[in-house]
Amino acid sequence: MWQRFYTVAQNTFVETIRQPIYGVILLATALLLILNVSLAGFTLEDDDKLLLDLGLSTLLISGLFLSVFCAAGILTREIENKTVLSVISKPISRPVFILGKFTGLASALILAFYISFLVFVLAQRHGVLQNTTDPWDGPVLALGTGAVIISLLIATFKNYFYGKDFPTTNLMFLTPTLTLAVMIVAKFDERWEVIPLGSNFIGGQIFMAAYLVLLITVITAAVALAASTRFSQLVTLIICTSVLSLGIIADYAFGQYLESSWLATVAYQLVPNAGLFWVIDGLHAQTSRTAIPLSYLGYATGYAALWTIAIIAIAVATFQRREVG
Repeated sequence: MWQRFYTVAQNTFVETIRQPIYGVILLATALLLILNVSLAGFTLEDDDKLLLDLGLSTLLISGLFLSVFCAAGILTREIENKTVLSVISKPISRPVFILGKFTGLASALILAFYISFLVFVLAQRHGVLQNTTDPWDGPVLALGTGAVIISLLIATFKNYFYGKDFPTTNLMFLTPTLTLAVMIVAKFDERWEVIPLGSNFIGGQIFMAAYLVLLITVITAAVALAASTRFSQLVTLIICTSVLSLGIIADYAFGQYLESSWLATVAYQLVPNAGLFWVIDGLHAQTSRTAIPLSYLGYATGYAALWTIAIIAIAVATFQRREVG
């Protein structure tokens, strides 16, 4: 069973990152994260706070669209084209098939999130230029751009001479080169002067906040896969957007009425509370009481895991009775 599960997960991962929409959304996310540096300069308050808001929001929206379109590509399209029959007609049970699909999808989304997060880190390190005389951050621009160009050149070379898949090869080299670029940037300031590692970098709390956003993305991926077992791509997008939106406003819309309305209590329990994962307001307060402790990350991870397991169980149940022939 484990070999079958691993095969489905591996094929799903490769199939997901090869989808054109995967690369398009990943590229659009990177461009938006870079564009946010200029957009944040129009605020009359702290520009870097707005840059942080825009960056985390971009990561969240990117995860939503990647989840929906990639889930529809790996499951809905297979059901509509009857290609799923070639898999489940073999000795692969439907629960193993769904679990493998989700694992492969989640792995591809985590990879996309990691790459986008590296761009987000570089954008945060560069920061908003408060004055026209402020210098550009040379290491960020040179090393970040260099990592992208190197990975594109290697992928083009291997695709042209060896017939390797371009998106897969590009991601395979972009991930380590961009990671290395971020590590080197952490050792220099904007004028290429050597500084203590990470002393001119974003704080560790930002990494924790991004991790919590990743947990929302994983839950959204589970919802997208469950919806894809029964609905089209458009309906899946509506369902995921609705669940995410209700989750963000759950405390305000339902939480304050828990003692006075049983309907609010039911609604509050049936919607994943995304507000638990959105801690940007606390980070802006910059006080010890609003800092993210490690115990909170543990509770949030457990909460996300329970919701993901429950949603995948629903996906397995709905797919069990789905006619695919």
